[in-house]
Amino acid sequence: MSVRELVVLGTASQVPTRHRNHNGYLLRWDGEGILFDPGEGTQRQMLRAGVAAHDINRICVTHFHGDHSLGLAGVIQRINLDQVPHPVTAHFPASGQHFFDRLRYATAYRQSVELTEVPVAADGVLATTDAYTLDSHRLSHPVESYGYRLTEPDRRRMLPGKLAEHGIEGPDVGRIQRDGVLRGIPLDEVSEQRRGQRFAFIMDTRLCEGVHALAEGCDMLVIESTFLDADSRLAADHGHLTAGQAGRAAKEAGVRHLVLTHFSQRYNDSEAFEHQARAAGFEGELTIAQDLIRVPVPTRHQ
Repeated sequence: MSVRELVVLGTASQVPTRHRNHNGYLLRWDGEGILFDPGEGTQRQMLRAGVAAHDINRICVTHFHGDHSLGLAGVIQRINLDQVPHPVTAHFPASGQHFFDRLRYATAYRQSVELTEVPVAADGVLATTDAYTLDSHRLSHPVESYGYRLTEPDRRRMLPGKLAEHGIEGPDVGRIQRDGVLRGIPLDEVSEQRRGQRFAFIMDTRLCEGVHALAEGCDMLVIESTFLDADSRLAADHGHLTAGQAGRAAKEAGVRHLVLTHFSQRYNDSEAFEHQARAAGFEGELTIAQDLIRVPVPTRHQ
């Protein structure tokens, strides 16, 4: 049975706290796992969350601040130590190639796994598989930063009642799917379009075109909300979002499930982030991320 869920490994901004590890998020998408922004301590958080190195097929780094990337060294070495049987692909800003190289080869270890580097240099498609298209958009942060988005292909859902009404059964169902018409009956008459699911991951950024492009129509949006609205000037100065800005962006984009994360250590009341996102008009499902929780991707539109 396919599983689509977000496993939260860490939620702290800049420095870890007693209750929040540095960033780390694993998206389970059917049989594949995509690890986003492995900060320091990610390898241990994986152990605590029941995530194995074998679960990782792709690594996506938004930018090379330490709370989003210092865990790369340990994760890459663990992938090799455990002799993961499949290739792993890594995406990261091309301008940070020297940082990636330093982390990948931080210490001596035996390389046993094919790790393919596919740096990000511009907006656009990074990978296309049967399960999704992965693309990136530039964000607004003091260092080069990119957000990521998965889009499942739209598919056709056959309508049993309509098929029966036209006497289409058995091998004829496959024929009309393949040919688009059967005995003068068009495929549209016995089926409907089912929009593919969409997931976006947005970390350190001010509001910008990239935020809106990534969030548009998402079933799940994971987005930083480092500051509360009272500190909006501080957020802008440091290239971050407030909870209200994140909530407003999600509302305008039609997001179904909003996951707020990347919280500054200055705040102790996590409920304030939810209140401000709601006050900004977001009415969908909302999760204030905590370390080690699992958040199911909303079920597909029928």
